[in-house]
Amino acid sequence: ELAAAAAELSAARAAAASRLAAAMEPVLPELGLVGARFEVRLSSHDAVSAGGAESVTFLVAPNRGFDPMPLAKIASGGELSRIMLALKSILATVDRVPVLIFDEIDAGVGGVIATSVARKLAEVGERHQVFVVTHLPQVASRAASHLLVAKGEHAGRTTTATRLLDGEARVEEIARMLGGDPESTTSREHARELLG
Repeated sequence: ELAAAAAELSAARAAAASRLAAAMEPVLPELGLVGARFEVRLSSHDAVSAGGAESVTFLVAPNRGFDPMPLAKIASGGELSRIMLALKSILATVDRVPVLIFDEIDAGVGGVIATSVARKLAEVGERHQVFVVTHLPQVASRAASHLLVAKGEHAGRTTTATRLLDGEARVEEIARMLGGDPESTTSREHARELLG
């Protein structure tokens, strides 16, 4: 019975592994990982355990021309975050994790890729609570709630303060994030367009 159950699990994993790899293929370039390859490797064990007859490893080649390596060993913080975002966007309908936190997801991206990352985060946010630490106005502008985290000093100690932004305060922060003068009409108009 154990062997039969393990064989059934192995067949299901093999089918799911190829479906997941195929689903990741078009999503990775949208998130700035052009030429990246994603694979799921199933490695058989000598004996069946509580986890089945094999282990599962995610492999990635973030750049064209390289062999896929285990995700945990090869990806940078930003790449890892974007690969996790791709996975979460694909698995959003079946994943039961209620809260996701992405840090450095915007590392090394801008422009069109930043807009794509923001769109994917919003998609995932439809099914999960998503917290994102970002410096990109494209990402911050898509959030349902915008918190400003600022370092300061009080009585000789470094402090951190968090403030919820809305209305004009949010427009001003997005304008600041755009790199413009938050008081200028042009920066504020651009910020309002992003928040649109």
